[in-house]
Amino acid sequence: MTSDLVDAQVSPVGQFDILSKYEINKLTDDSRGPQYQIFRNCSLAVLNSGGFMDDGKELLERYSDFDISVIPTERSVKLNVRNAPGIAFVDGKMIRGISEHLFSVLRDIIYVNSEITGDPRYDLVSAQGITDAVFHILRNAGTFDRSRSPRLVVCWGGHSISSEEYDYTKQVGYEMALRYLDICTGCGPGAMKGPMKGATIGHAKQRDRHGQYLGITEPGIIAAEAPNPIVNQLVIMPDIEKRLEAFVRTGHGIVVFPGGAGTAEEILYLMGILLHEENREQPFPVIFTGPASAADYFIRIDQFIASTLGEEARSRYQIIIDDPAEVARQMAAGIQQVKEYRKASGDAYYFNWQLKVSTEFQRPFIPTHENMHNLELHSNQAPYLLAANLRRAFSGIVSGNVKNEGICNVQENGPFQLRGDPELMRSMDTLLASFAKQQRMKLPGKEYIPCYEISTG
Repeated sequence: MTSDLVDAQVSPVGQFDILSKYEINKLTDDSRGPQYQIFRNCSLAVLNSGGFMDDGKELLERYSDFDISVIPTERSVKLNVRNAPGIAFVDGKMIRGISEHLFSVLRDIIYVNSEITGDPRYDLVSAQGITDAVFHILRNAGTFDRSRSPRLVVCWGGHSISSEEYDYTKQVGYEMALRYLDICTGCGPGAMKGPMKGATIGHAKQRDRHGQYLGITEPGIIAAEAPNPIVNQLVIMPDIEKRLEAFVRTGHGIVVFPGGAGTAEEILYLMGILLHEENREQPFPVIFTGPASAADYFIRIDQFIASTLGEEARSRYQIIIDDPAEVARQMAAGIQQVKEYRKASGDAYYFNWQLKVSTEFQRPFIPTHENMHNLELHSNQAPYLLAANLRRAFSGIVSGNVKNEGICNVQENGPFQLRGDPELMRSMDTLLASFAKQQRMKLPGKEYIPCYEISTG
């Protein structure tokens, strides 16, 4: 428990300024409903933005007395918070950016619960139904701009990176913003914050006052990766699978910085999507990059992809080391190809409807010990299906590392047991061991205890 706690009432900003009576009553009625715990936990994570913590269980335990509730007013609502982290306040007043993020949590959690889940209009079993749900959540959050040309670059990478790697992500973001590109990340610290921070200077130099800094997260990961203050649009998707689909549907290209298991999960998801035969002709620029000191990291990633998914997967990305300007030039050129393709095919600039995302990448994976043990980690399947199963394995490891539910599961039942083809499992074990050695699994200074055991025999 901490003594730096604040009680406050917070008025809405942005789209919550004017609400109908029905909307107010709906928010009030649902605010203590079945989704309340998710709403509370996500709100706490937002209020802890800037704190040095990447353990969801530790955050919830430290602020166990935190509470948040919705108070109706004549034309809107207020949020009443008790025992909130003091880091969210200045002289007793909540920082505006954090307040905006807090109401984004309310908007997305309540919207998904009341308008998506259980609504017969959304078939959350079929591929098209899930994609429709992703689209409507993003549209409700106001992320789409029909007048905007393709310019959104998704940046992936670890929340636990060195200062040299962090500075490099800033430089890449700066160079991309000089070329009028926007930034989308997982909204947390490290490689998710650096590109946004660099881009603010690049946009300022170009007098581009409409820079988009889109952060996309989900309830399970937000406590470990609280939104950074540069995010000017925050969206909380219901689960990791819809979060990943939101990235590839809204982004026009992807830059990958050094990271850990979470970044590997994202890479495998992306490779699996691009390896599907229906996506082979679609331009989608992907660049792996980092400073010279990160060269070995990408060598290991490249070797892992080659040994598991093959040469076709390797052909879908470039590796550019220690050259931020070249990264930006190649990304700008790739996005121009995307623009020409979308224009010729009649697809929207703001949402990639034509991208094939099969249900193997959409259905939520629950990382129980049984599900992790039963993953089909063998080479006798289509590469995109192997990528889907490898993605699930890394997703489970992320859960065991930083998510409250996953951490508790491992503490109660022991490490996850992973089985598969011996050569494939040795490749995975080597990659994960390199992440741990480079302190990419937890914040620096914390001892990493693996949440998994891999059988290589």
